[in-house]
Amino acid sequence: MPLLIFAVTGMGGVGKTALAVEAAHRARARGWFPGGTLFVDLRGYDDDPVTADQAVLALLDTLGIRDGELPPTADRQYDAYRALLAERRDRMLLILDNASDPTQYLPLLPGTDHHRVLITSRDRPDALPVRLIDLEALPPDDSVTLLTCALHDSDERDGRAAREPDALRELTDLCGHLPLALQVVAGMLRRRRRRDIASLVAEIRAAGDATTVLDHGSPGMDLYGRPLVLRPVLETSYSRLPPDQARLLRLLCLAPSAETGTEAIGALADLGVAIVVSLLEDLAARYLVTPVVSVSGTASATRWRLHDLVRAFGAGVVARDARLREEGNAARERLLDFYVRWTDAADDRLRWLPGLEGPERFGDRGEALVWLDTERAGLVASVTWGREERFAEAVVRLAVCLGEYLAWRRYFDDWVAVTDTARDVAQLAGDRLAEAIVWDHLGLALRGAGRAEEAVDAHTHARNLYQAAEDRHGEADAWDNLGIALQGAGRTGEAINAHTRARNLYQAAGQRHGEAGAWNNLGNALRRAGRIGEAINAHTRARNLYRAAEDRHGEGMAWNNLGSALHEAGRLREAVEAYGKDVEICREFEDWYGAGQTLHNLALAQEAARHPAEARTAYLQSADAFTRADAPTEVARARTRAARLAT
Repeated sequence: MPLLIFAVTGMGGVGKTALAVEAAHRARARGWFPGGTLFVDLRGYDDDPVTADQAVLALLDTLGIRDGELPPTADRQYDAYRALLAERRDRMLLILDNASDPTQYLPLLPGTDHHRVLITSRDRPDALPVRLIDLEALPPDDSVTLLTCALHDSDERDGRAAREPDALRELTDLCGHLPLALQVVAGMLRRRRRRDIASLVAEIRAAGDATTVLDHGSPGMDLYGRPLVLRPVLETSYSRLPPDQARLLRLLCLAPSAETGTEAIGALADLGVAIVVSLLEDLAARYLVTPVVSVSGTASATRWRLHDLVRAFGAGVVARDARLREEGNAARERLLDFYVRWTDAADDRLRWLPGLEGPERFGDRGEALVWLDTERAGLVASVTWGREERFAEAVVRLAVCLGEYLAWRRYFDDWVAVTDTARDVAQLAGDRLAEAIVWDHLGLALRGAGRAEEAVDAHTHARNLYQAAEDRHGEADAWDNLGIALQGAGRTGEAINAHTRARNLYQAAGQRHGEAGAWNNLGNALRRAGRIGEAINAHTRARNLYRAAEDRHGEGMAWNNLGSALHEAGRLREAVEAYGKDVEICREFEDWYGAGQTLHNLALAQEAARHPAEARTAYLQSADAFTRADAPTEVARARTRAARLAT
């Protein structure tokens, strides 16, 4: 019968010893181990770890064998130890705490299955038939509860947790919800009882590294006599890594987001996927990274997450060494090249029209969107690297390539942040054409975020820069986008002029696709001005041009706008038909926000035609589409109107 051995594993500071000791107390209280508990701290991650030969002497001493009764050799001491355990009829629990290597505990295992063994370690013992109990950082709510109880149990008059719930939650976030870090901050808050929690949060924010502040203010030892410090725990884990694992961990700590895909890590480290996966699995076995398995379950699709404190520690290791800083900069350059290459390809796929060459890698829009969705956090965060001259050109290009995607997904806040940074980068680099492009994208992002007047200013900057560069295509784009922003700002007459200027520039250059967009936008402005007949003509021209260019999505937008103009002209049957055309196209492209808008317009037309049942159905379908687009305000509006028709 196999030995029943359990191992509590997890990163340093996650609470393995505390869990093992608490479990032992509860098990003993329930009578599971009437023979008692044997506990040995193997100090596996100290400079001088306890060997099995040393540990067996301590265990024999606990079992009553000491001094003159000790066998003279190590082999005989192990024999005596196992014989004593075999003689014990009452089951015992043996806790072998803080083991770093199987050689520390394998010789200490009982020679019988009568007793139980509990090992704690930062390294997963995959080669052994051990029942694993993996520990992770606490859930956020549990972290808050733990810290609240720690303060209240120490002094029931301490009401800071109740007075400062937001600061308390932010403090637990800064601790990465790691029990050791929470224990340290609890001690610090007790010591500084006359200061608020927010003051400690501010100190950590200012330092940029929680380990520095927490180790400096550490209150001393824990209940097991171990120092309440974070950095030494991380340093010992890092120092034990082989060089290739240590290098990969350092570089991964420089990645722009806490969770990174396997391919991106390969680019960062300049290694093939197979080698990277093997190294990452080794780091995961040491609880320095955590695999986040994708739906597909393949190794290359797996993402890898770093604990915030590990990430800050690794970045600090790089920052303190000139050679490692250069290694890190080269790695970030490779990662940016990877991001730019595939974001550009994904952007080409999103903009692709029949007759154009197909982009590499992405066979359809769905594949491009899945990749962009998966990498979004890293893509957006890496744009901040552009403030360093070395990365400026790549960052501006990346920001531009992200525009179509961020607009499609309606991530306007991300888009504003990305383009705002890229604009500053282009200005510092003195690249006026790049600055014009980014100003134009910033205007689109601001308009999407509902900041119409700021969008007008941005597009005006873009237009002026394009004119100075004598870039007529860019100027036409800027005029057209300026017109849309002017419409949003209620400046309809100026909008009509802007769209007309854009249309004329496109026509002169023979750019039929751009002309289609300008006609479509001009139609919207004309409709706002009450010039409905002209608007119907403009949208019809736009629809025909989009159709000739085989731009199905553009054609759909023109159908929707034509429907609105026909509705205002009282031609309701034609409006319903036009809306139906766009709904079909939106569903084809999985443009759920667009589908929601058009279905809402269709419902309004059905109401005007006095078809309440059809209108209610369209409102409910609109709500469903907006739900898929994650647009809760629009969902509520559509459902409210549907409910009104149900009465």
